[in-house]
Order: sequence, then structure tokens, then C-alpha cells
Amino acid sequence: MEKKPTALDPEFYSTAPEPLKRLRTIVQRVIAKNNDQPSLVIEIASMVGAEILYGIRKRGSDLNSVEVARHFNSSRTPAREAILLLEKEGLVEVPPRRRPRVAIMTLSDIKELYGVRAAIAGIVAAEASIHATDEELQDLLDFIPEIERAASDSDSEHFYWANVHFHERMTQLAHNTTLQRILDTLVLRSLLLKRLVLSDRARVARSAKDHIFLAQALYDRNAELASALARSNVLCARKKLEELLGEDSEDSAVDVPMPENGG
Repeated sequence: MEKKPTALDPEFYSTAPEPLKRLRTIVQRVIAKNNDQPSLVIEIASMVGAEILYGIRKRGSDLNSVEVARHFNSSRTPAREAILLLEKEGLVEVPPRRRPRVAIMTLSDIKELYGVRAAIAGIVAAEASIHATDEELQDLLDFIPEIERAASDSDSEHFYWANVHFHERMTQLAHNTTLQRILDTLVLRSLLLKRLVLSDRARVARSAKDHIFLAQALYDRNAELASALARSNVLCARKKLEELLGEDSEDSAVDVPMPENGG
């Protein structure tokens, strides 16, 4: 009998959509840095996390360790451990005496998440403007044409990944591992929300302009302005989410729809 590929085998992901593979890489980087677990556990958690962020696994849906183990051709133990890792990152929740499930978010949760993200992003931008080298800041400034092209082409998928890259790079330029660890977890929880926000063309155009100003403020080492722009960018995204998801769902679970061109 031919052996089925496992989560450790490259061919296991050969047919996955490219955005799903990229999300898997992001999840893997975050959870591998924060945990010391066997590689199979990390691999399963990375792919399940990517499926959550890509909208394949819906908010509130059950995560049965038996189903996860079968899906990844593993035993139940690494599947259970992978689910617990995702709980630590806020992508999964385990209600008392119930099966684990994909974490549910209310509009109140989203406002809180983006409020904290805005505060941390402001600190990151200020730190980057102080601690990054001239070459690093020039590289970030040189990336702006890529963001402008994506915005002018009305390609929200292209713009989404350019936006993700910009903020990952800015966080690295702060040269502060504590800040990066905190922000990585916050960003991980909001990647699906970011995709929804950037499905709005008006928001893409505004975001592109904001990133031009932010990159220039960083290059000029204007820490105060860079911090204010980074905070404003996140808070504007929060305002757009409030418009898209509706004010009447403040304390009830919100369903985050996948944009039509989500991948």
C-alpha cells in the first residue's frame, strides 16, 4: 500500500492555493518562534491556522482532533497539541466541556484588538525610525512603488500581500524582539480582517497614500510623525471594519465574509 504524505512532506501542500501557502509560512514563523514543539505539531498548527486565516475554517466551527489527525495523516496527539498552540495565538478557543472551535470574534473584540494594534504599531514605527540603519530605511522606501502599482491596478490581492510585507519589514526594523513577538500575535489574529478591509477600493487608495507618508517619515527619522501615521493607519482600518460589519453586532459574534477575489 502506498504511504500517504504527511504534513512534513512537501507534496502534501502541492495543490494548495498560493495565498494559503503564504499564510502558512506566516503562521509557522510566529508559532515556531514562540514555542518549542516537535516539527509535526508546528506543521499541523501552521496549516490549520492558515485555513482559519484564509476563511476555509469558519468562525465558531468545531476543530475535532480526530478530523484534524485524519486530514494530516497523523496520530491524535500532535493534532491536539497543534490545536492548543493555535489557542495560545488566539485563533482557536476551547470552551469548558466542549470541543475546540475556531475563535469567535465580536465587533467589540475587533475594536479592542485594533486599538491595541494601533498602540503597538505606533511604538514599532518610532523604534524603527530610531534603530534602523540608513540602508534598511532606504529599502523600505524603495518598496513603495510596489504598493503604488498594486493600488493603481485595483489588485486587492496584490495590495494585501504588499501591505503585509511592508508591516512585517517595519516591525523587523525596530530591532526589538519583544515588540515583534507581541505584534506578530496581534497581526496573526487580524489577517483575515485585513483582507476584508483591503477588499474596499477606497480603503486601498487611502492606505497606499498613508504608506507613502509613513515610509518617508521613517526615512526622515521623524519618530513622532511615523508613530502617529502608523497608529492612524490601524485606526482607519478599524473604522472601515465597523462600517463593513455593522454597528449592531457589538457584542454578538460577527461573520467575517471572504472577499470574492480572496484567492
